[in-house]
Amino acid sequence: MSRRILISGASVAGNAAAWWLGRYGHDVTVIESAAEFRDGGQNIDVRGVGRDVLKRMGLDSEALERGTGEEGTAWVNSDNSIAAEFANKELESDGPTAELEILRGDLAKLLYESASAHVKYRFGMTIENVEDGADSAAVTFSNGETESFDLVVIAEGVGSATRELVFKGENDPRWMDLTIAYFTIPRSPQDDRLWRWYNAPGGRSISLRPDTHGTTRANFAIQEVANGEQKWDQARQKAYMRNRFLDAGWQADRIIAGMEETEDFYFDVLRQVRMKSWSKGRVVLTGDAAWCATPLAGIGATLSLTGACVLAGELELNRDTAEALSSYEQALRPMIEDGQGVPKIGTRLMHPRSRLGIHLLHSTLNVASKPTIRDFFASKFLSNQPKSPDLASYPMPAN
Repeated sequence: MSRRILISGASVAGNAAAWWLGRYGHDVTVIESAAEFRDGGQNIDVRGVGRDVLKRMGLDSEALERGTGEEGTAWVNSDNSIAAEFANKELESDGPTAELEILRGDLAKLLYESASAHVKYRFGMTIENVEDGADSAAVTFSNGETESFDLVVIAEGVGSATRELVFKGENDPRWMDLTIAYFTIPRSPQDDRLWRWYNAPGGRSISLRPDTHGTTRANFAIQEVANGEQKWDQARQKAYMRNRFLDAGWQADRIIAGMEETEDFYFDVLRQVRMKSWSKGRVVLTGDAAWCATPLAGIGATLSLTGACVLAGELELNRDTAEALSSYEQALRPMIEDGQGVPKIGTRLMHPRSRLGIHLLHSTLNVASKPTIRDFFASKFLSNQPKSPDLASYPMPAN
């Protein structure tokens, strides 16, 4: 049964949902608040069932080709010497660096390009109001137009405005006590293919990660209780990070200089989205808008890809939309709850407040990286592989 479906959000979750729903034969429109497709963004990884979804879509090989080429993860000292390293070539399975590491924008673009043949995209638009009815949902857009849809899919991200419009006050976020700024800086000759992680006293860390665009992806992170910093304007956020990292050492000066000039600064206080229900009438949530697990879980893209496949699959199996949305949640909820089970103590352990704590962290990781235990340690403590639904129960699209 073909449905008229609106998807709000054109990043990983929205484009993946568009791919599946379009190929199942639905009339799909995707809207995006940005004036044009947004590429860029930081490293994300796809693991386990997420790779299975990409394989079902026929996109896994191309995603690997567009990957960042990251070869492993290293914790470094102030002189850039390696204190502990987990190299991909030495691990039997994914560790902190997965086989498929890719920039958010590069994965979203791959999905967008593939979905475009079957769906319509409208940029520079947002949802202003949704009136749910017995037979359809009337959506009023930011340009003043109103259209009716059989289903509205909200795939807008952790701070989704449409989620708050339709599910007002229903998100009970779990704050993770970590503030992060992500941005792109010029590549330096000393940058290699490793994810280099540096700890500074005071619960601070700096990361540098490779890409395939001739630049380097950087972030500053501070482990502390949130105090509304995500609501500040960008100038204040940059000043905050600059002041907190001036004395951090390692490559802080270079990274601060790059932050001042970057065009893709993204700042967030990490929190998980916790919703009792992902649907209301003819409106359904997916991706980070429904269940953001935060980058600490390391499975955001995997959850978005899986969620899109399950949502479309249940709509294909069930003629009744309400039954399909209920089955979607029933099938996916165990994976989400498992994936969100990141212990908050982990942020404190990985961001020591003293030099002694940093020394103990590095010593522990160094021992754990030895050949006799590195695979067990990496899979147990540095890689998240939640239980997943049975994708084989969903039919493959005919087209």
